[in-house]
Amino acid sequence: MTIRIDYCRLDAVRVSPKTVWLFLTLAAADGVRGIGEASLNQHEDEVRAAAERLAPALLGLDAGQPAGLAARLPYASLPEAAFVSAASQALWDAAARRRGIAVAEALGGARRRRIPLYANINRKTEDRSPQGFAATARLALARGYDAFKIAPFDEVRPGQDAAAVRRGIGLGLPRAAAVRGAVGGGARLMVDCHWRFDERGARELVAAAAGSGLGLYWIECPTPETADHYPALRGLRAQANAAGIRLAGAEHMSGLAGFAPLLAAGVYDAMMPDVKYAGGLDEMLAIAGAFKAAGVDFSPHNPTGPVCHAASLQIAAAASAFDCLELQFDETPRFDELVGHGLPQVDNGAVQLPDGQAGLGVGLAQEAMGPGTLLFETGPARG
Repeated sequence: MTIRIDYCRLDAVRVSPKTVWLFLTLAAADGVRGIGEASLNQHEDEVRAAAERLAPALLGLDAGQPAGLAARLPYASLPEAAFVSAASQALWDAAARRRGIAVAEALGGARRRRIPLYANINRKTEDRSPQGFAATARLALARGYDAFKIAPFDEVRPGQDAAAVRRGIGLGLPRAAAVRGAVGGGARLMVDCHWRFDERGARELVAAAAGSGLGLYWIECPTPETADHYPALRGLRAQANAAGIRLAGAEHMSGLAGFAPLLAAGVYDAMMPDVKYAGGLDEMLAIAGAFKAAGVDFSPHNPTGPVCHAASLQIAAAASAFDCLELQFDETPRFDELVGHGLPQVDNGAVQLPDGQAGLGVGLAQEAMGPGTLLFETGPARG
């Protein structure tokens, strides 16, 4: 029997002065609901506009057939990709809940139940001194993490001259060294550059990192990822690999087609598709399979809210190959409150997915969301 989607709602929840999370709820005619996350910080109006454009085509779709949503709901921008990806999460959530199984099982079965995580401690660290970074790292270590990521190059900006970039590197690496001292030599440590460097500056960074004894697991997004930067990224990867460091990136690509040029160019050791932008949960699995075939690690980007985290855990469980999953560490207590404290907790660097989950394993706690969150709604009124 075909059961149609007949309701769509998009909510915006401000959780800090810097951060807004967007949550999508879809409901079918039989009352079964599913949730997804479409957070795209500082682009909330564009995601709402995408919802207004795309939701009419979403209503009426078969709630029991969540696969291939991107083909039925094509998107042409990152805000539209965020909406379609959230809709895919919600459809898979509802379809799995209807069957009483976890999303990972609905996607073909869980290949692993223990999911290694790394703590992104950047937003938690308001004191940007080396001592401030080290203090946050010690908090994460005490909470059970054994892998850590920071973005230490606050002073580096695109277009700076070589001397300014060198000063920025000189300020950033001591922050990384402080974290290394706090977490010990056996922990994974990653640094995120947020596309701040040009090729010359990135080469200086790799050389300085290699000579510093930091033992970095990877350097992430050193330069822009447009096609004209592929030769530079290939060279940086070779330079980093020679020093025992990997290169990672590609967090904003959408769909397997979006990752294909980067795979063909051979620019990264690990790539980081985000379940909020990739075009759907089944598309994430196709991307993971392509990475495996190309010898590139699948390490999902996951720095936002709890629904994205729940969906990412299901993908990590179902993927054909998997390295580690990001989690934004302790940015706000609302991360747990918004899903009724229903997410598995970190122990020895990983979470264990519980048995007996249905759907994504969490629901939105309406009382925790607060008033005035509605951005967009269409379909019959729902209580």
